[in-house]
Amino acid sequence: MPTLAPASRARIAMLLLVVVTAVWGSTFFLIKDLVTTIPATDFLAVRFTIAAAVMTVVFWRQLRALTRHDVRVGIGLGALYGSAQILQTIGLAHTDASVSGFITGTYVVLTPVFAAVILRDRIPGRVWTAALMAMAGIGVLSLRGLALGFGETLTLVAAAIYALHIIGLGRYASAQAAVGLATVQAIAIALICTVAALPGGITTPTDGGGWLVVLYMAVVAGAFCLWAQTWAQSHLAASRAAIVMALEPVFAASFAVLLGGESLTVRMLVGGGLVVAAMYLIELAPDRSATARAVDEPPAEMLHHEAP
Repeated sequence: MPTLAPASRARIAMLLLVVVTAVWGSTFFLIKDLVTTIPATDFLAVRFTIAAAVMTVVFWRQLRALTRHDVRVGIGLGALYGSAQILQTIGLAHTDASVSGFITGTYVVLTPVFAAVILRDRIPGRVWTAALMAMAGIGVLSLRGLALGFGETLTLVAAAIYALHIIGLGRYASAQAAVGLATVQAIAIALICTVAALPGGITTPTDGGGWLVVLYMAVVAGAFCLWAQTWAQSHLAASRAAIVMALEPVFAASFAVLLGGESLTVRMLVGGGLVVAAMYLIELAPDRSATARAVDEPPAEMLHHEAP
């Protein structure tokens, strides 16, 4: 998008991340039955192997154009994401789904914390406020009790890794290399998930409906979302991206009501309202100072980086 100003690209990136979170939110009720017949690690292995194969075929030219540095970054980011997926899935087997969703959502707060501590980034006060609002909204949506056991601990580690992945994308992704970088990530995720699934053998769906869910998860929730998140985060600060992605449980609840047969509750309305308000705070509310805008936007050189 060479003719668009950085601010316009940032708005498009925000909208694209909203689409990504909507797709992620649609997956919960779709895979509910599937993972009762197929081990979670097997499902992840099949899903990301298909996603990686599709992206490699479609984006072969962009993949070959990557520098060695880009490839190393993609492998590292893919390793983070794949590890988080596995830990979150194993943790889910040992805790309630609502608790898992809440603990996973702590990446909304962990992302600005890590960015401030590890990268020495200056995080505007309104971003901290929005992160806490989003965290409160996720808690209202999903939390009905919390005890830190084995499953919860694994899920918390997964949330921390997701936060590191978001920070890594925000720091190293460029718009020009986004397609190739997303493809390398998919390949790395597929390899990690396959290794995790191999000890017990890999089970695949036994009917057409199961395969349709896997293909949707692989092509739309996998390949498309990996590309979209990578491109979007080349135009957004990591802390802002994390707050937008807090919309995932809101969309999950919406799809559960619209298509999954669940009833709309006051908890959904209040929790969803808090998350949407948090997104409004970081995107639509006017900046308090030029400093806030400078910190919130990614560096100009990141926006105009040309891939060799």
